[in-house]
Amino acid sequence: MTGLDTLPDARVAAASTPARRRSTRAVRAAIVAAVLAVAVIGVVLLSATVGQFAATPGEVVDAFTKVVFAGQDPNATRAGAVLWQIRFPRAALALLAGACLAVAGAVMQGVFANPLAEPSIIGVNSGASIGATAVIVLGFAAVAPWMLPLAAFAGALVVTLIVWALARTGGKAAVLTLVLTGIAINAISTAITSFLIFLGDTSSREQVIFWQLGTLADATWPSVATIAAVFLVGFVGCLLIRRPLDVLALGDTSASASGVRVEHLRVAAILLSCLLSGVAVAFGGMIAFVGLIVPHAIRLIVGPSHRYLVPLSALGGAVLLGLADIAARTIIPFADLPIGIFTAVVGGPLFLVLLRRTLRGQGVRA
Repeated sequence: MTGLDTLPDARVAAASTPARRRSTRAVRAAIVAAVLAVAVIGVVLLSATVGQFAATPGEVVDAFTKVVFAGQDPNATRAGAVLWQIRFPRAALALLAGACLAVAGAVMQGVFANPLAEPSIIGVNSGASIGATAVIVLGFAAVAPWMLPLAAFAGALVVTLIVWALARTGGKAAVLTLVLTGIAINAISTAITSFLIFLGDTSSREQVIFWQLGTLADATWPSVATIAAVFLVGFVGCLLIRRPLDVLALGDTSASASGVRVEHLRVAAILLSCLLSGVAVAFGGMIAFVGLIVPHAIRLIVGPSHRYLVPLSALGGAVLLGLADIAARTIIPFADLPIGIFTAVVGGPLFLVLLRRTLRGQGVRA
């Protein structure tokens, strides 16, 4: 056999290598999706059973099926009232808020080509903090229950738009300029929030601090419906831009040469991230690390393709925040601790581990 005889086999082997890699990633993604889906169901059951009022899994399933399939009044039994008025909406809000934060983080990391990126770098959290603090200090939060989340979401949107407008030069906004502008605006926003807190009384200060640490204690079905609708819109939007985001990883020049309208893509990605993270912060407060740690971990498992990264991040974020909420309301009897404490306790060390692993993979000495 001559060397020429081996060329076709070599070409076939070379061509099949990317196909095998894609197949391996698809199988790995399917396994991760199945595990996370089961974990979501487990989190819901656990969230419904634990607490001051103990309920068995059988009682949870019975209360759910009788209301959904038999049309029974949710308040017909004590267990049904507790589950449908308190635990089910809180569990649903935790899952949806976690999914929103994780998907927003995945998109931000893709558009900035940086695994350390998250929505807070463009002012989402600081803007939401200004809005929430203002309505609490001025007393508007007591007028209607929707005033606080509405003000927080509006603040997040306004500050994000300010960052984008200030970062634009010649009709474009470079990544580095966006990051630096976001840092500056975040500092200014923090100063404004601090001044508003200074103006408030002791009661409003305590309420602001508790909101900033994150809480899902005020979960209701209307709030669940709102965040579910926003998540659906944002999630579908992120799926629609998944392929352009993959191309953007090659760089702005290569992406433009491939037909991607980089500036329009960046605008769409940032707006979608702001929408998702803004509504999560509005109803859950300042919850740290979910949008940073979950997509980073998923990327290490299934690779950088947003085809898998976006939906798996949604599931992972739901599981993480659901577990954090369970810990927040059960670790100390008769106390509802801020959920942000637990996401930081879990997310901080885990992020350091993932960061060191990433640096070793890149050949950098950690």
